[in-house]
Amino acid sequence: MNFRPAGLPVAILAGGLATRMRPLTERVPKALLEVAGKPFIDWQLQQLAGQGVRDVVLCVGYLGEMLEAHVGNGARFGLRVHYSPDGPTLLGTGGALRQALHAHPAALGSAFFVLYGDSYLPIDFAPVQERFAQSKAPALMTVLANGDRWDTSNVLWQDGKLARYSKRDRSADMRHIDYGLGVIASDVLLKQADGPFDLAHVYERLSEQGQLAGQEVHERFYEIGSPQGLADTHEYLSNLSNPSNLPTPAKTP
Repeated sequence: MNFRPAGLPVAILAGGLATRMRPLTERVPKALLEVAGKPFIDWQLQQLAGQGVRDVVLCVGYLGEMLEAHVGNGARFGLRVHYSPDGPTLLGTGGALRQALHAHPAALGSAFFVLYGDSYLPIDFAPVQERFAQSKAPALMTVLANGDRWDTSNVLWQDGKLARYSKRDRSADMRHIDYGLGVIASDVLLKQADGPFDLAHVYERLSEQGQLAGQEVHERFYEIGSPQGLADTHEYLSNLSNPSNLPTPAKTP
């Protein structure tokens, strides 16, 4: 797949315990599970390099030292990869990102993409970055029309805009889902109070304030956070070596 370059750095949330994938993840972190012949993190980093990304910060926790030993400095992927460990206390997704900002402010800069460590998202990142810049909002969430196909819908999308997002208080008119790629301004996270916190709660509050921009995408996501997701992702990535077997990727408008 050929995509336009996206210049923002990327923070990858890869510190979870991956309990749904045990016993596969008892001795290796989820990002190192073999998918279509190589560790999943290799697929992610190769795709990011192809998107024009240059700086990546891996937020690691459980068995994170194995991930660092495998990826190293990222040079073999054409990237500069940095690491931000959770430490002895689980920080939650938001807390992990804030710690990464303190550890690597130059790498993440004033705004960055956020990607989950178990997701493969076959979309063009550049239009997402452009929409974020045009919106003047402090954060942006990509969303997919879901209808509860892959998980419970949590986004109200109205008239081409993100009207409401909540994982805690879902409503029947929510038909979209958080796709798994966001963009966030660094100062949003740096202003949070000390202690662990969830990025989803930050997004929810911003949506209530009309400050969460949205970008609708149309290509399904792939993930390795569940056994079925792992099987689907294995099939999809196996077919990347034979593009004739793949559906045409949907471009983000």
